[in-house]
Amino acid sequence: MHNIIVYVDDAAYGLQLLQPMLQGTGSGSPTRWIVVGCAPRMTRHMSKFLARVARDSWRGKWADKVFSQLVPALANNGDEVKTFIAKANLSSQTESLIKQHGQARILDARRPKFGEDLQPVTATQAQERQGTMGYFAAVASAGLLVATD
Repeated sequence: MHNIIVYVDDAAYGLQLLQPMLQGTGSGSPTRWIVVGCAPRMTRHMSKFLARVARDSWRGKWADKVFSQLVPALANNGDEVKTFIAKANLSSQTESLIKQHGQARILDARRPKFGEDLQPVTATQAQERQGTMGYFAAVASAGLLVATD
C-alpha cells in the first residue's frame, strides 16, 4: 500500500493540486491518503479573547468542513483516507506520521498566501521567503497599472 501525506488548508486548492494524482491512482495497489488539515491562523486579538476549548472547537469545525470536501474525492477509488489536524510543528508531525504509517510521499497542497511564509512540512523542504521584496513588487506593479490607465 502506498502512503501519501497531504497538507491542506483550502479544499478547492487542494483538490486542484490532487486531481492529476487521483486520475493516476486507479490502477495498481491501493493508496492510503493521510490528510492533515492546517487551519488558518487566528489573529492575536481573536485568540486573546477565546478560551483554548473554543479555539480547538473552531479548528475542529473548520477541519470537518475541509475534510468533507476532500475525503469523498480521495476515497472514490476505494483508497483508505485518514484525517488529522495539524499541530504546531509540521516537520515533527510529518516524522511521527511516517513512523506510525511507514514510508510515505509528502505533498504540500497549502495555498500560498501573500506576505506569509508557510512553515516547511519536512526538515529538508526549502522555504521560499517573500519578505519585503514581495510587498515592493506588488506596490510597484499596482503603481504601474494605475499609471497606464
